[in-house]
Amino acid sequence: MAVGVFDSGLGGLTVLDACQKRLPDVPFVYFGDNAHAPYGVRDAEDIYNLTTAAVERMWAEGCDLVIIACNTASAAALRRMQESWVPKNKRVLGVFVPLIEALTERQWGDNSPPREVEVKHVALFATPATVRSRAFQRELAFRAIGVDVEAQACGGVVDAIEDGDMILAEALVRSHVDALMRKMPEPDAAILGCTHYPIMEKEFQSALGPDVKVFSQANLVAASLEDYLKRRPEMLGAGTETKYLTTGNPAKVSDRATQFLRRSVEFVAA
Repeated sequence: MAVGVFDSGLGGLTVLDACQKRLPDVPFVYFGDNAHAPYGVRDAEDIYNLTTAAVERMWAEGCDLVIIACNTASAAALRRMQESWVPKNKRVLGVFVPLIEALTERQWGDNSPPREVEVKHVALFATPATVRSRAFQRELAFRAIGVDVEAQACGGVVDAIEDGDMILAEALVRSHVDALMRKMPEPDAAILGCTHYPIMEKEFQSALGPDVKVFSQANLVAASLEDYLKRRPEMLGAGTETKYLTTGNPAKVSDRATQFLRRSVEFVAA
């Protein structure tokens, strides 16, 4: 009954941790493609090929349902995967929709026409590839009208987090927030559109100020997954144990993951 969680690196551990806390009886297989991180600077075809390879690896571990806990992969590859690649007996879900549902105050499955919502000015912080894809804006347009989105490509933040250089990561966050607020001085809400960024949520909030509501994905995705499994319990796969897989150096990735989650995590080679 395992569920797969995939990310280009360590950021998806924020989603995994929230899912494990919400669904403690469900085994999870986490796949970090650390050898190829970050995805945010890669082209769409490269991201698609890396993502499909990782998903196939998790299917082999008995995960019929895989969460793409990587905004870049969700933006650049997920739609193509769902339309032409994923078999009927498997599911691959992304992390954008739960976030947009929360932003637009919609329940899952509410496919009514787009309508005006309370939030009017949204700051989107994401990787360069996610910003280029305009996937967030596309999904938002299905649900809301009259929302102005200003996107900021946050180059370097993922690399700094993956390297454990939090001083550099904080400096970059402040620089990117300053750049965005020169274009949108008074956002109502901010989207942390990369699963690495919740690690720096306090720094984003501090730089944005207390009046900006910051939306982070981990808890929203976990709640959405719980709801999905209640409706589709047959999508729990045949896997029976929690595993942590990486294409990178298992010892190095384990050390970084243990620091992030503040509990022991042991990765093995994928």
